[in-house]
Amino acid sequence: MKDGFIRVAAATPKIKVADPVYNRKEIVKLMEEGAKEQVKLMVFPELCLTGYTCQDLFLQFPLLRKAKEELGEIVKASQELDMLLFVGLPWEQEGKLFNVAAAVSHGKLLGLVPKKYLPDYSEFYEVRHFCPANDETIFTWYEAQKDYVPMGTRLLFRCEDVPDLVVAAEICEDVWSVCPPSIGHAMAGATVIANCSASSEATGKDSYRYDLICGQSARLICGYIYCNAGEGESTQDLVFGGQDIIAENGTCLAASDRFATGMIFADMDLERLNSERRRRNTFPSCTQAVRSGMFPGHREGEHAEFEYTEVGFRLSPQDVGRLARKIYKAPFVPHDAGQREKRCEEILSIQAMGLKKRLEHTGCGHGVVGLSGGLDSTLALLVTVRAFDRLGLPRDQIHCVTMPCFGTTDRTYQNACAMAEKIGASLKEIPIKEAVRLHFRDIGHDPAVRDVTYENSQARERTQVLMDVANQVGGIVIGTGDMSELALGWATYNGDHMSMYGVNAGVPKTLVRHLVRYHADTCREEALSAILRDVLDTPVSPELLPPEDGKIAQKTEDLVGPYELHDFFLYYVLRFGYMPSKIYRLALQAFEGDYDRETVAKWLKVFYSRFFSQQFKRSCLPDGPKVGSVALSPRGDLRMPSDASRQIWMDDLEGLV
Repeated sequence: MKDGFIRVAAATPKIKVADPVYNRKEIVKLMEEGAKEQVKLMVFPELCLTGYTCQDLFLQFPLLRKAKEELGEIVKASQELDMLLFVGLPWEQEGKLFNVAAAVSHGKLLGLVPKKYLPDYSEFYEVRHFCPANDETIFTWYEAQKDYVPMGTRLLFRCEDVPDLVVAAEICEDVWSVCPPSIGHAMAGATVIANCSASSEATGKDSYRYDLICGQSARLICGYIYCNAGEGESTQDLVFGGQDIIAENGTCLAASDRFATGMIFADMDLERLNSERRRRNTFPSCTQAVRSGMFPGHREGEHAEFEYTEVGFRLSPQDVGRLARKIYKAPFVPHDAGQREKRCEEILSIQAMGLKKRLEHTGCGHGVVGLSGGLDSTLALLVTVRAFDRLGLPRDQIHCVTMPCFGTTDRTYQNACAMAEKIGASLKEIPIKEAVRLHFRDIGHDPAVRDVTYENSQARERTQVLMDVANQVGGIVIGTGDMSELALGWATYNGDHMSMYGVNAGVPKTLVRHLVRYHADTCREEALSAILRDVLDTPVSPELLPPEDGKIAQKTEDLVGPYELHDFFLYYVLRFGYMPSKIYRLALQAFEGDYDRETVAKWLKVFYSRFFSQQFKRSCLPDGPKVGSVALSPRGDLRMPSDASRQIWMDDLEGLV
């Protein structure tokens, strides 16, 4: 499937108890509806051909025989549909009755997966009618097909056309058990788990069920399609809510309304799952342990066989165009307001605790911050205040240094001074114009030539001042540069690139803004809050070129591109290692209406070009705390050669527009 996406669905039909003919018709309707939406993998509820609540009617020959006949009709109906289906029904085998999920594709019954753990507590009495499955795979005769069909809990359905698509199934209670079969499925290579379920409702159970399914998908780094029984089941003693959930590595892609029937679907990203499995080197080792016989349930030294039967199926190529999944513009920032506030507090605490440890270890009771009145230095100051407060150190031992030069505007200068005063930090103003002009004379640079030398000389002079002030007071220089700048190399080597501890090194620019806004919103002092809000409204700039009519002339995003785009690119490049063309596709959907195709392509090329060429700056970064799943530290998350070629990435970008 294009870019590793496959469209999957969970479908809860409205049924009639003990009426397989009616139920089959409803199932086929949903199959056809799924086909119209280009669904390739579809899961139905547990025992949906008969109804889960048949009770002792499961012992009746007419019901069992009719269920098998109607399964045959579903198999026939699947002939013209390009999808893999899982449908629940009772199945008699050698005088015993099993609760199974039938795997069907292209007019063929591929296999039967029986339920392993049968609940026999509270309202459940499945043991009265069904036998639990063991781990043995057998082959059962299917008369309608004139062939033997594999039946067992250890079946893997592998798509011959999509190598990353390996599907396995479990049934309802299986996932609630201490050792769900899906653990073994994932360890044996399954990337997607189908669960045909009939879970009754009770107050609060929906939240637990939601957390269970999302948690299991995260634990196994898999896609999980959970389809629950709903309307039409007997309400003699229970109600079934039809809560369907499609999850991917801990994230809910789609969920149905409770007490509703019908279909939900989403586009699952198989490349994302395999990328995460590659990254987690403990996952392959688990697979190796399983295949050597070391599996939960086996005692050490037992060396029991662990074999899966693989069943192949085919799917035609698919390009659904617009993806049926939410793609957020700011992947580093929680989209939920409540969660965002919680995350901001957590990140500020991580930053502050990192700095607190560094201050304790060095025995420094003083910190030096170059305060420009911009976003990054503002955040660094706020973090420093937290660290000092935790240590019980007086805030006047935070030494803020403002160093006006050629590009400094009144707005940023005044905000820097006012901020230091309101926070209670010490403030020292050290103009650097004369020092930089002297440096220009020393190296023979014409000040009228406003090139990279003109700009970087100012940045390096500021860093020298900060380092020397730190020596004077017996403190450390606290770095202000953020992760987005480091990714793009938008820092002066041995200038603002350097510090003694970089508190913002793990925070992308889009998140910096939210952290400062969070502090402004929660600050009890209205005057400080007003200053922070004005900082938020100030264009991002290094202020290295003279102002125009008193206003900032040099706007960073005009030069390197919008940070919201670059942060989006950075997340998908480092977190999942996607192809550039896939990131481009995701960006087009996420920023639809904000940027046209040409603009997205332009800045994506800039991102890759700068990301590769500027690695040498990241290779010698100062220490700084990691706060999220993506980081650039050469000692941690990104161990990348400084002279790697970017050619194959750029080749993939050619012809995007």
